Amino acid sequence: MAPLRAYNEAAFGPGRAEPLAILLHDEDGHTIGGLWGRSNYDWLFVEYLALPEAMRGQRLGSRLIAEAERIARERGCCGIWLDTFAFQARGFYEKLGFTVFGTLEDHPRGSRRFFLSKRLEG
Repeated sequence: MAPLRAYNEAAFGPGRAEPLAILLHDEDGHTIGGLWGRSNYDWLFVEYLALPEAMRGQRLGSRLIAEAERIARERGCCGIWLDTFAFQARGFYEKLGFTVFGTLEDHPRGSRRFFLSKRLEG
């Protein structure tokens, strides 16, 4: 990994990679969901957004994305990107302003994986 990192830094400078975790906890302090990702080279990548079934429909997912956007802006990012399977939450992300920039067919076989992005304003 070091040779690739060195090559990238020679071309564009340090990526300023920084992890992100916005966690949801239960009454006992156990992590039960949240948003995990990382910023690198001016974009925030959302790797996971997970909510327990009982917490869905309460706008928590929208609030997690809004907080990730706030943090991304604070870090100087110009956008956010993520991926989701066809059986997951593409419509949810599109309602929040994300657009599809790529599709991987047959992942998993017989379905699709979508790649979405959202540019951040100012």
